[in-house]
Parts: sequence; C-alpha cells; structure tokens
Amino acid sequence: MFINARALTNCSLLTAAVCTCSIAFAQSAAPDPVRELVSRLDLESYKATINGLTQFGDRRQGTTRNRDAVDWIEQQLIAAGCDNVERLHYTFDPEPPAPRSPAQATAPAATTPDLTTATGGSVGRNGSGPGGSSIFGYRAPTGVNRDLDAQPDERIRLLNAEEPENGPREQVYCTKIGSLYPNEAYIIGAHMDGHGVNEAVNDDASGTALVIELARIFNAPGVETERSIRFALWNNEETGLNGSTAYVEQRAALQGIENPVGSGLYPEPRWLGMIQHDMMLWDHGAPRADGTVSRDQRPEADVNIEFQFASELADASMRLAFVFKAAADAYNTDYPATVGPHMTNTDSTPFMNAVPSISLRENERGAHTGGGWNPSWHTPLDVWTNFTDDDFRLGLNAAQTTLSAVAQLVGAKLE
Repeated sequence: MFINARALTNCSLLTAAVCTCSIAFAQSAAPDPVRELVSRLDLESYKATINGLTQFGDRRQGTTRNRDAVDWIEQQLIAAGCDNVERLHYTFDPEPPAPRSPAQATAPAATTPDLTTATGGSVGRNGSGPGGSSIFGYRAPTGVNRDLDAQPDERIRLLNAEEPENGPREQVYCTKIGSLYPNEAYIIGAHMDGHGVNEAVNDDASGTALVIELARIFNAPGVETERSIRFALWNNEETGLNGSTAYVEQRAALQGIENPVGSGLYPEPRWLGMIQHDMMLWDHGAPRADGTVSRDQRPEADVNIEFQFASELADASMRLAFVFKAAADAYNTDYPATVGPHMTNTDSTPFMNAVPSISLRENERGAHTGGGWNPSWHTPLDVWTNFTDDDFRLGLNAAQTTLSAVAQLVGAKLE
C-alpha cells in the first residue's frame, strides 16, 4: 500500500478529527518496497545505537561530553552512508541565572526517586491532593535534577561532573538527495543533548538513535528516493530549543535556492514537513494514587503523534499526522499509533508556523509527561538499566511509523 504524497497538499479538511481526502492507499501486485525497508529496522541495532550514546552521560550542552557526542554522531552518520554530513554553528550565551535565595541555598539535597515508590511532593488528581476531579487522573511531581549526588551510580556521576559553559555550539545533519526533486525535503529530527545527571537514554538517545537508524536505511545501497530527506540532530533542546531555533533562523531563507546556479544542488531544500522524535520508550501508564508508576510497559502503550492545534499550519500538520497514523496502522509490528493536538516544548516548535510539523513520542508531552507519567524524565533514573526490551520496542515501532510514512511521501524505491 502506498500513500499519494501529492494528495497530502490537496486535502480538504472535512472534520476536526479525520481528513477523508484521497490520500490513496493503492493496492499493487508488485513487492512493497516500504515493507522491505521497514523489515530492515532491527531492535538490537537500535538498542546498540542508544547504548553507544550512553558513554557520554547526559550529553549536557556546553560540556566536553556534549562535544564528544556530536563527533560520535557525525561518525555514525558517515558510517550509515551519509557522504554530505554538515555542521551548523551558533553561539549560546544566555544571561547568568539569578542568584539563589537563602531558602534555596539551604534546601536539602535532592533524593533519587524510585520507579515503584512515591516520588514525594503533591500527588493526586491534577496535583491538588486526593480530592477533586480532573480529566488527567492522578499526577506525580516533575522537575529537573541538578544534584550530582542524587545519582547513585559513581560511574555516571563522574561522566556528568563537568558543568556547562557558554560559548560556541555545533550540531550535525546530513541529507539523502532526491533523484527527481532534490529541491524538496522532509526533515527528520531529534535532540542529542540531555540533562539530569543520567545517561539520557529516553530523553533523547531514543530519538537520536531512531534518526541515525533511518539514515542508515535510507542511505543504503539500492535505495532511491524521489524527494530529499534531511536527518538532523539538534543541540541545546534542553535550554529552550536553541539549536533548532538557530537552524530555522540561519536556513529558512535559503530554502529551494539552487547554489551554485545550474549545479542542481540545493543546500537547503524547500521544507515539506518536519518530524521530531523526543522520548520514545516509556509508556507505563498514569501514576497511581500514591504517585508510583508501573515498571512494566502497559498493554495499551502507543506511539503518540502530536501536532500543535494553535500553530498557523494546524490543518496541514494534522493531515501530516494522520498520514503517519495510517502508515503505523499498515506497518507497525507491536504498538499502534494515536494522534493528539498538543505538540509542545520540542524541536518541531520553531518550525511549526513555517512547515507542517509533528512530533512522535511515548505519550502526550503536556497531559502525560507533564503529569508525572515518566519518573525518569530529567531525573537520575534515565539510565540504560531502567529500560526493558518492551520499552525499546516501543521506540522501534516509532521508527517503523516514521520510516514507512516518509518512505511513501518521498517516493522510496529499491533497485
């Protein structure tokens, strides 16, 4: 089955939930190249790429471990077959934070939460205690760990000991050049930096590894795409989407411009869609009344595809999201996909008013992650040993979703 990519731009919105236009799935007697490409995704390869990133700790921006990780990612893209890896340079130089108040200075040191015990603080419906009602159910506290001693693993503490410094930053990207329309591209992205004194496995080695794995498959010998695909690994997401914002600021005006003229080269193809991947592994369900969260992936786990209903391109972004859901319905092996309208606080945000933009993740950022569904979010728990194959397989299914949708949108073919 194949999606008609051009039909995506011709859809008319018939309801608020479903685009019933002719994004046709045409039956073909020929072998399905999309299914063949999806079959090349491998759980152990995906896990190995995630595990490779853990050697750099949380990869916090402005540190040697972050710069070493950027170098490592570049080498992975080259090994994946990208022969045009580039770096985008920018400077991150924010104002120093306000001095801590006396109360903050004397606050007790942070403690490491546990996956199966209450995390402390206000726990209850909508965070207000046991009474009241809320569509979000029970919630648990969230926050960013900055305390090195909250990490019980000495090896991980040592990896993350260096504090960030302001200054120059780099991030890497590469491009699969389209054979018919090199001047048009879909952007597949994830952020490679993290924080919390951990290994940043879920946030966001899980998304970074997904992008690297897709780069490997699309750049393999014998794979041709009519349109281009850009694979981008953003830096400085955790400080406020600074890396992806720098990309938009530096490159938006270059879209679709042939350079040099007559060369057939488009350093910045015209953006057709931006697909972000941010935290792919943990969908264990809502907190219980006491704030605890199950250690096991819930049977109802799904790949959440989010668009932002308040963006200027909400309708087009919603249609793109449903293209991805249709692809997941056809090609995912273990977990389904759902669509939600609350994309926020991730690297698709700087793009969302310029190009249809979506984010794939473990669950909704605001209602779920923000409600304490994931106790590893920005905490010392985001380490390799806290994730199982069921978790990694959820990330692999997100990769299946993106690979199958993008393969159809760019007209992927196999020789």
